[in-house]
Amino acid sequence: MDEPGNTHGVTGPFRPVPALPKSVVGLWAPVSVGTALWFGALVVLLVTGADSTWTWTALAGGVLGCVGFGIIAWQTAASRRGSRGAQRDL
Repeated sequence: MDEPGNTHGVTGPFRPVPALPKSVVGLWAPVSVGTALWFGALVVLLVTGADSTWTWTALAGGVLGCVGFGIIAWQTAASRRGSRGAQRDL
């Protein structure tokens, strides 16, 4: 017994899942904003002469954001190549 609205040729209660919109899947914008905020905090901390723990924390956040850019680029390239383990639609 098929549900109304099933895609033609698909039987049973399961339908193909539609692709998520780019605004939901896109990773460049949040990583860019987060990295910029960490580096902005680092500049503020360096100017104010704050405690070194907070300065190192802000630096680590900015560096990890840069690592995130590398991972996003790596996954995007793997997806375009058609690699089996790559995330799709990045």
